[in-house]
Amino acid sequence: MAPGAIAPMALPQFDEPPTLPKEAHSEAVEVLPSPETDVPEHSLSQYGNPSLYVSPDHTIVLKESPIPQPAPHQVLIHVRASGICGSDLHLWHRGAIGPLVVDKTHILGHEASGVVVAIGADVKNLRPGDKVAIEPQIPCHTCFLCTSGKYNLCESVTFSGVCHAGTIRRFMTHDVRYCHKMPDTMTFAQGALLEPLSVVLHAVRQCQGSIGIGKPVLVCGAGPIGLVALAAARASGAWPLVISDVEPQRLEFAKRFVPGAQTYLVQSSKTPFETSEEIRRLFGCAGGRNVDIGVPDENEYNAPTTVLECTGVESSVATAAYSCRRAGLVMVVGVGRSIMNNLPFMHLSLAEINLRFINRYSDTWPAGMNALADGRVLNLDSLVTHTFPLEKAVEALELSADRKSGSIKVQIVDDLEIKLS
Repeated sequence: MAPGAIAPMALPQFDEPPTLPKEAHSEAVEVLPSPETDVPEHSLSQYGNPSLYVSPDHTIVLKESPIPQPAPHQVLIHVRASGICGSDLHLWHRGAIGPLVVDKTHILGHEASGVVVAIGADVKNLRPGDKVAIEPQIPCHTCFLCTSGKYNLCESVTFSGVCHAGTIRRFMTHDVRYCHKMPDTMTFAQGALLEPLSVVLHAVRQCQGSIGIGKPVLVCGAGPIGLVALAAARASGAWPLVISDVEPQRLEFAKRFVPGAQTYLVQSSKTPFETSEEIRRLFGCAGGRNVDIGVPDENEYNAPTTVLECTGVESSVATAAYSCRRAGLVMVVGVGRSIMNNLPFMHLSLAEINLRFINRYSDTWPAGMNALADGRVLNLDSLVTHTFPLEKAVEALELSADRKSGSIKVQIVDDLEIKLS
C-alpha cells in the first residue's frame, strides 16, 4: 500500500487501500527461462494461460499470455483464486494510482492463492501439489529498509498487478520466499483473503497496543478492508465498536458480519465535526463540545481510543480526527489524495492525537493463516459475495465497479484440473 495520490474520479470512492509500491517494474509478463526446472517448457501449453490485461487506454481484456518458466528461486503456480481490489479498479478507470501510471499493458491482480505446479532448481521448502498463498511484493533485500525488517517500505519493490504482471491469470511464477504454504484445511478463497487481512494486521500492529480488550474503537468505511478491520478489532477484544459508511447496504452487512457492532450512516450534508459528535454519542459521550474555544465533552473518556480510517477520503479523515479521544490514535489505512488541505491540524495538536499511516505489510501471512485456520479467531468467508470463473474475469471487474451490485469482495476462481507430471 503506497501513500500516493488518488484523485477524484467518476466512480465512487473505494475503501480498499491499494497495496502499492512507490516504484515498480513495467514489464507486462515475466517469462524467465530455466532449463533446470523439472517441468518441460511446453507441458502445460494444452491448458493455455488466459490473463486479464489492463491497457493505457482504460480497457480490460482477457487474452492469452506466455506460460512462464520458474527461475531457480521461483515456483510456478496455478492460481486458483484471485480477489479484486479497489486498486485494480483505479488502474482500469483512471490508469494510475498516484505516481504509478499504466503506461504499458499489464496483467491485473494481487490477492491470490493457488497450487504449486513446478519448482526451480534451488527451491527446497515447496513441492508440486502444495497449496500456497501469495504475498505479492518482492523487495530488493539489500536496502536499509529491507535489512532492518521494514521491507514493505522498500523503494525498489516489485508488486504484482501494479505496472507488473499480476495474479489474474492461470499460471504465474513467484519468488518462493513470498509463497506461504497453506494448511490443507484452508480454502483457496481464504488464502486469497490473506492479502487484505494482512493490510489490517499490519495496521493493528502499528497501533502498538491501543486496540485491546475493552478499548473502544471506531472504523471509518465498511468496504472489505473496513469490515476486516472491524472483525480484527473485535477479535482483539475491543469494545464497544462502531463502523461508519455512506451506504446503508454495507452497514447492514456489517451488523451481520460482527454482531453487536453499532453502525453510523454518514450524511454528506453534515460537516466532519457534526458527524463526529453524533458518532461519539454512540460511544457514550455527552456531546456539546466546541473545539474552537476549548469547550470539552464531559464524557471525553468514553470516546474511541483508536480510529481505523479505511477510506482515505479527506472528509472521513477529518471526521476520524474529531471523533478520537484526546491522546488517542487515528490510524489511516485508506489511500487518498496526495494533498489534503482541510485536516484539523490544531485540534490534533492540542489534543495530542497520534495520526499515523501504513504502507502495505510485512511478515503478516503466517499470523493471518493462524487467525483464519479454524474460524475461531476470524471467519472472513462471508466477505466473498461473488465468484466468477477466470473466463469471465472482465465481467467480475465490471460487477466490482458497480456499487449497486451489493458486492463486498469479488473473487475470480479457476477450478480447471491441472495434471501434475
